[in-house]
Amino acid sequence: MNSQGSKRIYAKLPVWIVEDHNDVVPYIYRAIASRHLPMKNIKMVHLDSHPDLLIAVNMPADTVFDKEALFSELSIENWIMPMVYAGHVSHVMWLHPYWAQQIREGEHSMCVGRDASTTTIRVTSTDDYFLSDGLYVPSDQLEEPKPLRLSVIRVNPTEEDCGTVEETQQRPAKRPRTQALGAEEDGAAGSSQAACDCRLQPPGGSRTSASNGFGSGEKPQTQADSTAKAVASLSSVIEPTDAFILDIDLDFFSCKNPFKEMYTQEEYAILQELYSFQKPRENADEEELSDCVERRVHQLEDLEAAFADLVEDDGEETVNRWSANPGMKSLARLVQSLRSRTESPDYEMVHQAGLTCDYSELPHHVSSEGEVQRLVQAVRLILQALPKPTLVTMSRSSLDEYCPAEQVDSIQDQVLVVLETLYGSLDVHREYEAAKSSVTSS
Repeated sequence: MNSQGSKRIYAKLPVWIVEDHNDVVPYIYRAIASRHLPMKNIKMVHLDSHPDLLIAVNMPADTVFDKEALFSELSIENWIMPMVYAGHVSHVMWLHPYWAQQIREGEHSMCVGRDASTTTIRVTSTDDYFLSDGLYVPSDQLEEPKPLRLSVIRVNPTEEDCGTVEETQQRPAKRPRTQALGAEEDGAAGSSQAACDCRLQPPGGSRTSASNGFGSGEKPQTQADSTAKAVASLSSVIEPTDAFILDIDLDFFSCKNPFKEMYTQEEYAILQELYSFQKPRENADEEELSDCVERRVHQLEDLEAAFADLVEDDGEETVNRWSANPGMKSLARLVQSLRSRTESPDYEMVHQAGLTCDYSELPHHVSSEGEVQRLVQAVRLILQALPKPTLVTMSRSSLDEYCPAEQVDSIQDQVLVVLETLYGSLDVHREYEAAKSSVTSS
């Protein structure tokens, strides 16, 4: 449990809303500096269609101790792990919608530290999510390791609509929770305080639906099981007096893979072929895992070098030279297709798209308005069983189109209504408006 001796309390719950997710980090550091958050062992409830747990591959580990240098190095997929290595964050609870399956469900324990050989940040987790980015090292190779507990929790939409946003806005604000509720108590509270009976459903329909969206052989959760499981998992970790971060990416509610709209189906298929990740065998030993990572790192370095060369010269000689490398034969076909559509392809962007094509595709699920509302209500059911967070960070992710631009404002409004309903008056900071206006003006 966090020491509460010097803890400070905000008069109103601050909600920092940014455009790019990594831009929440300065506000988290500000809360640490002002003693609203503890210096160590911070817990984070992270709602997102993406884990955001990657690491800037070549960033020196000591960058985390230079705040301004760190902020300039972060991007949307790698902003959490540096805070773990710095010792601030010790437990991340990733709540994900049913269409996001990048890391297996359940509890994960790992260490995050400095790789003795490269001085970069690396992890001891052997999950494909980390292996495919070349981030795994054996524990005896890690210096200054920091423990990280990761809880991966799926959230399913509720079965019924619990009224429109306008109806919800008229409900009286609730007093902040002072203690975590059990699953049964949560159900009773939801009934009396929200004047409706929202329950969670398996994705794709009700509990009787034949097509439920689960993986082959996976048993669907019942309506009550889903919310009870999420509440139980979170309540077992977050103590009533804990200071914790509630972090919400609005693409949790509706999510696009923008690269699918940037490239043709054939081009995307070629990228998947070029960047495909050869998984290690089940129960691979340390040596096999290290060999797997070494192969992967060389593969990604070669691809990065190839596309860097193509930026300078995508003539036939350059293309043929790289295409002759093992596993890169289809590069020539990709370049030919790209050049048939545009005179000067953005090869740096092509490489960034390729990096998302490894062991699984980026999530892509544009929700209907009804499903957005049912996911919002599912989140309300879960949050009302938890203590009040110390601060809320929120990312719109709309300018890069991970959250559909035509839905983001509506989703944001609905989420803010839920937060105000649960926690009373909010101190909302719309930091994204400056970024939005600069894009518009350019």
